[in-house]
Amino acid sequence: MNLMYESLALLAGFVLIYSIVAKGVERTWVSGPIVFTAFGLLIGPTGLDLLSFETGRETLRTLAELTLALVLFTDAAGADLGVLRRTARLPVRLLLIGLPLTIALGYLAGLLLGLKLSTLELALVATMLAPTDAALGKAVVSNAAVPPDIREGLNVESGLNDGICVPILFVFLALAQDVGPGAVSWNLALVLVAEEIGIGLAVGIVLTVLTVQLLGFSGRRQWLTPTWIQVPVVALALTCFATAQSLGGSGFIACFTGGLLFGGMARQHREMLLRAAESTGDTFALITWVIFGSAVIGKAVGYFNWQMLLYAVLSLTLIRMLPVFLSLAGSGLNTESKLFIGWFGPRGLASIVFGVIVLNANLPNSRAMAVIVVYTVILSILAHGITANPWARAYGERMRRSQVP
Repeated sequence: MNLMYESLALLAGFVLIYSIVAKGVERTWVSGPIVFTAFGLLIGPTGLDLLSFETGRETLRTLAELTLALVLFTDAAGADLGVLRRTARLPVRLLLIGLPLTIALGYLAGLLLGLKLSTLELALVATMLAPTDAALGKAVVSNAAVPPDIREGLNVESGLNDGICVPILFVFLALAQDVGPGAVSWNLALVLVAEEIGIGLAVGIVLTVLTVQLLGFSGRRQWLTPTWIQVPVVALALTCFATAQSLGGSGFIACFTGGLLFGGMARQHREMLLRAAESTGDTFALITWVIFGSAVIGKAVGYFNWQMLLYAVLSLTLIRMLPVFLSLAGSGLNTESKLFIGWFGPRGLASIVFGVIVLNANLPNSRAMAVIVVYTVILSILAHGITANPWARAYGERMRRSQVP
C-alpha cells in the first residue's frame, strides 16, 4: 500500500511541478511529451524502478483512448469554423487523397524492407501509423505564427484521420484473424466500416444537440453554477466516446463530430466551457506519456532490429510527406507549406491505442507490429517536439513577409 502512495506522490508531484512551469517549457525546443516520456522512463523498471502501479496493456489502452477522446473533442470544438469553411479543400485533400496514399506507401515500404510480416499484417502496420496526433501537434496548430488555414487544416486532419482509420484497422484485423471464408469476411468488413462511421456520426450529433439544448435551457433559468459549468464538456466528450463504442461505432468519430458541432452551436460561451476540458485532456496526456515511457519503451528495446527502425524513420518522412506533397499538387501552396504540412504529422495516442488493440488480438506477429509502432512514436516525440516551435516561428515569419507588398 505504501508503494502505491509513493507512486501516486511521484505522479501528482510531477503534474504539480510541470503545471507551474508549463509555459516556460513550451517556449523552448523541449515539448511536453518529451518531458513526460523521459520522466516515465526514469522512474520505470528500466530506470530507477520507482513506479509500482500495474500498467498493463488495458490500462494504457483505456487511458490513451480517453485522452484521445477528450483532445479530439476540445480541438474540434475550438476550431475556427469560419476559417475552416474557407479552407476546407486542404483537409479534404489530406484525408481523401493523402491518407489512402500514406497507407498504400506504408504497405509498400514494409514489403520492400523485407519485414517478416504477412500481407495483412503489413497493411495493419501501415494503418496504425497513418493517423496523426492532435495532442502532439498542438504546438503547431495553436501557434499564432502559423497561417490560420494551415493550422485549421492540420487540426481537422488530425481530428478525423484516426476516426477514419479505426474501421479500416478493424477490417484488416478481421481479415487477418480469418473470420469466415474470403467473400464473407469482405462483406463483414464493409458492413463494419459503415457501422463504425455511421454510428459514430449519429451519436456525436444526437448527444451534442441534446446537451447544448439542455445547457441553453438551464442557462436561461440560471441553474448553472461557476463550479459545475466546468464539467459538461468533459462529460459530453466521454459520453460520446463510450456510447459510440458500446454501440459498435467509432468513439473517435463521435467525439470529433460532437466537438465540431458543439463549437458551432455554443460559440458565444465556447471559451469558458472548454477551459476545464482542455486542462483535463492535457493532464490525461501527461499521465499517458509517463506510463508509455515507464511501461512500454523499456520492453521494446529488446526487440530492436534495423528494419523496424528504418521503417519508423520512413514512416515519419517519406511515407507521410510524399503522399501529402502529391495530395496538395495544384492547391496553390508553395513548396515549404507542403513540406511543413507533411512533416507535422506526429504519431502518438492514436497509434498507441491501435498498437495495443493489435497486440491484444494475438496475431502471429502482434508483438513485432507493436514494437514498430513504439519506435515510430518515440522518434516522433523527439523529432516533432524539437522542431515544432522553431520551424513554426520561422515558417510563419517567412509567410508573413511574403504577403507584405
